Amino acid sequence: MKTKAAVLLENSTEFEIRELDIDEPGVGEVQIKFVASGLCHSDLHLLDGDLTPRYPIVAGHEGSGIIEKVGPGVTKVAPGDHVVCSFIPSCGTCRYCSTGRQSLCDLGANAVLGTFPDGGTRYHGDGLDFGSLCMLGTFSERATLSQHSVVKVDDWLPLETAVLVGCGVPTGWGTAVYAGGVRVGDTTVIYGIGGIGINAVQGAVSAGAKYVVAVDPVAFKRETALKFGATHAFASAADAAEKINEITWGHGADQALVTVGVVDEEVVQNAFDAVGRGGVVVVTGLAAPEKLTVHVSGAVLTKFEKTIKGTMFGSGNPHYDIVRLLRLYDKGDLKLDELATKTYRLEDINQGFRDLKDGKLIRGVILHDQ
Repeated sequence: MKTKAAVLLENSTEFEIRELDIDEPGVGEVQIKFVASGLCHSDLHLLDGDLTPRYPIVAGHEGSGIIEKVGPGVTKVAPGDHVVCSFIPSCGTCRYCSTGRQSLCDLGANAVLGTFPDGGTRYHGDGLDFGSLCMLGTFSERATLSQHSVVKVDDWLPLETAVLVGCGVPTGWGTAVYAGGVRVGDTTVIYGIGGIGINAVQGAVSAGAKYVVAVDPVAFKRETALKFGATHAFASAADAAEKINEITWGHGADQALVTVGVVDEEVVQNAFDAVGRGGVVVVTGLAAPEKLTVHVSGAVLTKFEKTIKGTMFGSGNPHYDIVRLLRLYDKGDLKLDELATKTYRLEDINQGFRDLKDGKLIRGVILHDQ
């Protein structure tokens, strides 16, 4: 089977459209025809060098589509099923899945590298084997995936909207609700209002936070945060800190959620300073693994019992939370339609990422049949 895909070669400065071959689905694998794929800053990290995969690679890790074929032993889905991809596969039986931590599943060990657990790839072309980011590679018309990477969803839901719960929505929502533990009456501050941060706003509002403070230098993103339920929005961490001190009577925020596109020492320090005694800092955004981005006072950490923690997929469980969030959307309790700022053709992917870098998007979506 042939497919058109957006690929990155070693030292690429932008995506290149190529025609590739995809393998027939093997044991436990499925073939999917993608309907939509989200543009996430994590894919941009491949271009910026913050993440180093195995090249060449088909990027994209937020996707939705329809199952076309299944290989031997597939029990989770059947041809014709509508699915949303999970960028973290979940086997259900490893140490982490069996203790309710599917976001840490063993099958995700090579997610960034772009290979399957057997060390192989499923895309090929020009004598090369192409990896697939997060075992997905959703910047393609079709793909062969593990059945553990797809979640069946209700077929009346629009796949061009459902795609958003493959990464940005559960990661942001779970950052607030699961990792941050936002409770009724809390004060929550969120740094970075992109595809993840805006959903951290939704999660904090859903959990009952009294005050939700958004911090982003881009006016469009601050305005969007207010539309999604934030009570305050500021361009700088200093202005936000002043307001947090005022509205909490000097106690500080209960949670500080770091959802910026590229994490650095300054934003982590700002978040650490913003929370009060017993406060929690959740770092969701990424930076290059070799960069040490967390430098805080150990004495303050101890004396004030503050917590700094990381989270993957918002510490959620893909096979539960993807379906759960779509049902909240179906009921009208979660905004998804309003998240997609602009849609693109696959051929326009580089423009989409330029718009993302320029702060013009909350979420951009590629529509494969557009």
